[in-house]
Amino acid sequence: MKYELADMATDQATMEEAFAAPMSFGTAGMRGVLGAGIGRMNVFTVRQATEGLARYIDTLSVEAKHAGVAISYDSRYMSQEFAYESAAVLGAHDIRSFVFDSLRPTPELSFAVRHLHATAGIMITASHNPKQYNGYKIYGPDGGQMPPEASDMITKFVRSVADIFHIKTLTTRQLRDRELMAIIGEDVDEAYYAQVATVTIDPQLVHNFGKDMRLIYTPLHGTGRIPAQMVLRNAGFEKFQLVPEQGIADPEFPTVPFPNPEFPQAFDMAIALGKEAHADVLIATDPDADRLGTAVWTGSEYQLLTGNQIASLLLHYILEARKQAGTLPANGAVVKSIVSTELATAIAEDYGVAMINVETGFKFIGDQIKHYEETGEHEFLFGFEESYGYLIKPFVRDKDAIQSTVLLAEVAAYYKSQNMTLWDGIQALYAKYGYYAEKTIGVDFPGVDGPKEMAALMTKFRAEAPTGFMGVTIAETQDYKTQLRIKADGTSEPIDMPVSDVLKYVLTDGTWIAIRPSGTEPKVKFYVGTSADTDAAAQDKLAGFEAALDAFRQEA
Repeated sequence: MKYELADMATDQATMEEAFAAPMSFGTAGMRGVLGAGIGRMNVFTVRQATEGLARYIDTLSVEAKHAGVAISYDSRYMSQEFAYESAAVLGAHDIRSFVFDSLRPTPELSFAVRHLHATAGIMITASHNPKQYNGYKIYGPDGGQMPPEASDMITKFVRSVADIFHIKTLTTRQLRDRELMAIIGEDVDEAYYAQVATVTIDPQLVHNFGKDMRLIYTPLHGTGRIPAQMVLRNAGFEKFQLVPEQGIADPEFPTVPFPNPEFPQAFDMAIALGKEAHADVLIATDPDADRLGTAVWTGSEYQLLTGNQIASLLLHYILEARKQAGTLPANGAVVKSIVSTELATAIAEDYGVAMINVETGFKFIGDQIKHYEETGEHEFLFGFEESYGYLIKPFVRDKDAIQSTVLLAEVAAYYKSQNMTLWDGIQALYAKYGYYAEKTIGVDFPGVDGPKEMAALMTKFRAEAPTGFMGVTIAETQDYKTQLRIKADGTSEPIDMPVSDVLKYVLTDGTWIAIRPSGTEPKVKFYVGTSADTDAAAQDKLAGFEAALDAFRQEA
């Protein structure tokens, strides 16, 4: 760090980025570039974040401190070091920690919090970001990301740390001698795998058609290698292959420009291996194994599916299989983010299942699950976000690509039993429910001025509110910052959701457009969703609305 600071002395731009402002700390924790500076991920900012969590737990009970904090980490640079630094800070407050013996996925950390009845959880990960990043996520006692009230208190405590260089810590030896740190591993793994085994809906189907199905899996150098292979094998999928070069937990992510299953390049090696093996389906998970992407054989090539398409296939199979088994509840509910596909809504309605929309962020899906458990209002059946995150069973309270891997393999086996591929399956859903098309566009705002420019863009969209796009009138504007639903005639009604800097426009033809600043990256995300009677018409509409949105943005 001394050498890095010395280099910064002659690099004003880098110094400004590193020291202009402290790292943003919110409901999803913090994420940033590794390096020296108050705006970077390093030992001192991690200690500061953990000190904030520790001071929050200090306000609770002695029992809460003894219940402790579960800690996991991914394959990135400094992940293990940050995990142990977190335990060192907690221990100085007499708070126990339960640290995994090696890297584990984010969903298993969420499970571990619940399984161990811990007070909180810490996951060291930057998810699908490039190798220069790392991050710090905090989980509450239900295994979901901290609720706003607790998160706000933790943020205040983090900001109250006056001197980040003199935060008290204990050595690992002191932690162990005082029984303030326990190492966890296989015991939690076995409990997690036992729960994942319940995700399989039709074991006989898997036995008949899954055991011979050819599947390629890649963890993209992350945490998914051992758990994904374990659950596939346990479920009865025998002919799967690992992309060997990407099975290595390498923080350089040397075989991919971005370790993100949303991007086609992430599948290059899986496609090459898939062609050799004549594989039916290719599956990739991101470094912390909470997101899943897939490429499926169309008969002539491998086609990547979008997160919305994957979610629709998973949802339809869950509802159809449970209907056939007679286990589809009368009060079933599916939960999705407001920027995810309406194809899922059409599917849910067809099966008499409620579709609940929540704001972007899987914590809001977790909040709904908790609400249903407390009230009995609904039985949770499935939750998803368009950004390749899905949850099948709520023994985890965050996106779970391990659960999703084993269920997607079962869905592929289901279509194989009908001499169909997953590609055929999504086409069949379109033919039945209409052709839906969605796109997410990210606009980057790098540098020190990025946050101000993002805020200015959102202000412009509110001040110079559009009335329509591509000649189609806006029927309703949903502003989640003012919590108002504004009709075209000027009347409004309240939105019963948490305050969030999101705008969503619903057009008279059913098309919707949404805008929100990312909570983890310096970018503003634009979402477009539309539908038509044919795929060609839906794609044409999508392209037209995207162009119209871009033109309005450029003017703004």
